[in-house]
Amino acid sequence: MYTVDQNDTVIEIGDLPPCSVGAPLPLVMCNDFRLVLTYFIHERYRLNLDSESIRPTDQTLIEEPVALVEFTNYQSVMFGLPNDEAFMGHPLAKRGLHPYGVFRIAGSSWIRSLEQMNAVHPKHDASRFDEFTHYILAFHDSTFECVAQAYTVTIVKGPRSKHISEMVHRLEL
Repeated sequence: MYTVDQNDTVIEIGDLPPCSVGAPLPLVMCNDFRLVLTYFIHERYRLNLDSESIRPTDQTLIEEPVALVEFTNYQSVMFGLPNDEAFMGHPLAKRGLHPYGVFRIAGSSWIRSLEQMNAVHPKHDASRFDEFTHYILAFHDSTFECVAQAYTVTIVKGPRSKHISEMVHRLEL
């Protein structure tokens, strides 16, 4: 985890679908260049996409809409704690970060610490780090954070195996 200072500003963003509050079941895959995240989206958002609402107990059969988010030129990723019950322990919680939200962090301490870590590289260029954004997606049982240049989002439907295949395909591009 990074240490925040007075420069970290939490900004909620609305162009990613909100996650399911019950079981978003986020899944993360990455290689050296790409990072892909999927999660089940919130029911109210789903109803806008499609009137069907099927909830089989076997996750391999779930065909609800899923957000597939591809982060380009990511630099670092964290995935795990805190969950929604311990969210106040996150260093940015007192600045507006909350469970079930999607955020970017302006003036990110994490990005600045990555830049400082990279400063020992003989061809280090501090201005290169201006291209990156710190993103946070807060789920029910976990929190996802990454530093990347950008992201694209696609809504996909089908069983979990289809989502995983699509994630692998995007990593291989």
